[in-house]
Amino acid sequence: MPKLPVIAPRQLISALNKIGFFEHRQHGTSHLVLKHPDGRRAIVPMHNKDIPKGTLLGILRDCEINKQQLIDLL
Repeated sequence: MPKLPVIAPRQLISALNKIGFFEHRQHGTSHLVLKHPDGRRAIVPMHNKDIPKGTLLGILRDCEINKQQLIDLL
């Protein structure tokens, strides 16, 4: 299984936009909610640092994509 990349929030949002996710709303200034037309949702923390490994895995689980698909989107 491929190693999980270290990415910034904007890189993740860009990758998720490629597969149909769009910016739904923003909780304050620190979290962005992305939504897919089929109902999937993902909450991305918008802090000025890379997304931690466990958080990224949770976001991927919510989006129903795996590590390899994320790497291909980047």
